[in-house]
Amino acid sequence: MNTLSEKQMALLKDAMAKRKSRLLDEIREVLARSGNAHHAELVGGVGDMGDEAAASLLRDISEAEVLRDIGEVRDIAAAEQRIADGHYGQCIDCGDAVAYERLKAYPSAKRCMPCQQHREKTRAPSKYTGR
Repeated sequence: MNTLSEKQMALLKDAMAKRKSRLLDEIREVLARSGNAHHAELVGGVGDMGDEAAASLLRDISEAEVLRDIGEVRDIAAAEQRIADGHYGQCIDCGDAVAYERLKAYPSAKRCMPCQQHREKTRAPSKYTGR
């Protein structure tokens, strides 16, 4: 049951493709930055414990950024699969339509608002996506 028009689907697909491209660029950038010589100097060079703590914090932040971005790329890939399967815009929990306004704000949404709110109230967030 897809209640989205062709124009709406095209806009949502385009938004997801652009976001996915930006995320993949960010992942590459963070990974390249994590190999930065400045980080290596902080970790292995002459410095105090504050330098080591700063380097550790930068590494942890980089890892968290990459994990967050990978989770979002996976969400987009799952949405693309739902499009291919003809189930995009349909709540994975109850089967009702996911409102266009919700999809416009979050194109990879897999649940309608009532089901998403219920999930957030009753379940712990996913390890990688926060959803």
